[in-house]
Formats: sequence, structure tokens, C-alpha cells
Amino acid sequence: MSSTAPEPKPAALIFDDPLDRQSTDDTDRGWGERPTGHDSAADLARFLDEKPPHHI
Repeated sequence: MSSTAPEPKPAALIFDDPLDRQSTDDTDRGWGERPTGHDSAADLARFLDEKPPHHI
């Protein structure tokens, strides 16, 4: 059975140094920041969500 579909092109190889680029770990983005709520209810909710389990 012959196929008339064109052959897929191989992926381009990139030979640059990956350490030259900034990774997502080098930024503060994505580390669980929440929008800042400037009221005491938001502060209490964050405290209750993030307190260690031994502080019941």
C-alpha cells in the first residue's frame, strides 16, 4: 500500500546553550502568589490556608 502523503520534515536542531536563557525558576512567577487583598478577611483566609498542619 503506497501513501501519497508528503514525508514529514525532521525537527530543527537547536545548538544554543540552554543555560543562557532564563528559566521559569529564575522568576517569581508561578510560586503561588495570590492577588494582594488589603483587608483583614483576606489576610485571615490566607493564614488559615497556609498554616502548617501542626498549628491547629
